[in-house]
Amino acid sequence: MNLLFFLVFLVLVVAIALYLLTARRYQSSSSVANSYDQWTEDGILEFYWGEHIHLGHYGSPPQRKDFLAAKSDFVREMVNWSGLEKLPPKTTVLDVGCGIGGSSRILAKDYGFAVTGITISPEQVKRARELTPQDLDVNFQVDDAMALSFPDSSFDVVWSIEAGPHMPDKAIFAKELMRVLKPGGILVVADWNQRDDRQNPLNFWERPVMRQLLDQWSHPAFASIEGFSELLEATGLTEEKVITADWTGETLPSWLDSIWQGVARPQGLVRFGLSGLIKSLREVPTLLLMRLAFGTGLCRFGMFRAFRR
Repeated sequence: MNLLFFLVFLVLVVAIALYLLTARRYQSSSSVANSYDQWTEDGILEFYWGEHIHLGHYGSPPQRKDFLAAKSDFVREMVNWSGLEKLPPKTTVLDVGCGIGGSSRILAKDYGFAVTGITISPEQVKRARELTPQDLDVNFQVDDAMALSFPDSSFDVVWSIEAGPHMPDKAIFAKELMRVLKPGGILVVADWNQRDDRQNPLNFWERPVMRQLLDQWSHPAFASIEGFSELLEATGLTEEKVITADWTGETLPSWLDSIWQGVARPQGLVRFGLSGLIKSLREVPTLLLMRLAFGTGLCRFGMFRAFRR
């Protein structure tokens, strides 16, 4: 028993030390790409989070649900909220920040859309291609959302889930999303957002929490729901006022569910060994801080829908 206690204590000490000493602070787009390359190569994130590296949708009010099923449900709820289910097959979709392609595959398989998924991570592109059946109308490529390689008016739909916090200039990001939309096209974005602090600045505990949320996962900044919708409208390319919604409540259980995966799926310890356990434990403080931030209103889960004029 004493030996077991010592080993557990040692693992926790190492994990906390790694957390404090190996922050993934944003430095450039390369630091984002490197972080996602590492997460994809070791396979731990995919094992516990599945093919959707984003939060799940648990309903309103939230209900108990399988973590991985909630992620797939999120994609379908986002389709319904944005009205994309009414669009015909072969509608062209750009999935910005596609990860390993989970959303892209659902959009192609369930709705018949022709999807192009882009990510800044070469390893994510490689893995997305491995996971995608050849009969789906989906292709993946490395691209930078801050300077998309596509010409103006290229897609019927631009879709993005939880990519915005990695963007250093939210105005440029907003302009690029709208630029590649065809006239009449639909932009639909889901993102982590900070509380709008222009009238109510962050207080003494919110500032260090937000600093950790930025530093640990290579985020330069979070926009607010109000601020990013204003940036979209400021592009001069939106047909009318941007429609927004707050899905904080619907997604909130994801944070603790993601931690619970490590307990509910102990086979991960066998698969990834001690180093995998330490890597997983290293992420727990950030997940808990995310739950704190979204649970207290410091952060909000924002939904955005806009039409290109």
